[in-house]
Amino acid sequence: MTETAFTPRVFSGIKPSGGLQLGNYLGAIKRFVGMQGEMETVYCVVDLHAITVWQDPAELASATREVAAGYLAAGLDPTKSILFNQSQVSAHAELGWIFNCVARVGWMNRMTQFKDKAGANAEKVSLGLYAYPSLMAADILLYHATHVPVGEDQKQHVELTRDIAAKFNHDYKQDFFPITEPVTEGPATRIMNLRDGTKKMSKSGESDMERINMTDKAEVIAKKFKKAKTDPEPLPETVEGLAGRPEARNLVDIYAALNDTTPEAVIAEYAGAGWGRFKPALADLAVAKLSPIADEMARLMDDPAEIDRVLADGSARAREIANPILQKTYDIVGLLRS
Repeated sequence: MTETAFTPRVFSGIKPSGGLQLGNYLGAIKRFVGMQGEMETVYCVVDLHAITVWQDPAELASATREVAAGYLAAGLDPTKSILFNQSQVSAHAELGWIFNCVARVGWMNRMTQFKDKAGANAEKVSLGLYAYPSLMAADILLYHATHVPVGEDQKQHVELTRDIAAKFNHDYKQDFFPITEPVTEGPATRIMNLRDGTKKMSKSGESDMERINMTDKAEVIAKKFKKAKTDPEPLPETVEGLAGRPEARNLVDIYAALNDTTPEAVIAEYAGAGWGRFKPALADLAVAKLSPIADEMARLMDDPAEIDRVLADGSARAREIANPILQKTYDIVGLLRS
């Protein structure tokens, strides 16, 4: 096989279930916006992934618009990036089936997120929940994406994508799909729960005080950070001093990510400070950074036709890239079209 030079291109997506929270913003959307201009950027609302578990249809449509609003409110420019929802580009599902036939059952059995989500009810969950990593691989490789910004908990899925690409290329003796690189830089690629620093911040947590919703008003954001769980010790002199202090580490990481700096710089500024000084400073910073996004999301959600227009335009542009890659895949596999 001759080695192919692939156009540098970013792909990533967010699932529209529950509602956007700070982890989505710092771990994903903020990074997506920052990558605009560095290379081609394709961003998606992965609504087909959402239905691996039951979704109320009206709520799913609204949640899809909310994620799109979050992208736009955070600064994603739909003239610089492609923004669309997955179900409007049918090639995702078509390539997903081909990759179902490339991926091995043993690979799927190693996916830790399925085990976490299925729990003791693995025999009762949908086949889609079991197989969705191969659809995720299709999402990425349908655009010949060379880079995928992900959190640490999603890195295994990019590794599976690489395995599927490598097996397809080997089986068909074609250097057709790129071996995608995960991008995991940043101080807060995994945002933790404000009430338990050992658990990831989640849209489905029991208490609303556990998370910062991207639709929260300024006073709510401030209250949640001021009441966030901490420990009795002041901030240490070095970042190494945060070891074994998950709540402290989480708040320092959040501050660093919001302020476009590093945990080391935060510690240098607040070394020895008590929580009575640090948490109000974090609350003020969060309000300054997040409130404008919440306000713009509210404005956009009041104009769903504008969101739908952006998604329709993005879907058309996505199909221009995706459809030729799908058709070439069909040719390689030997699928006959009249």
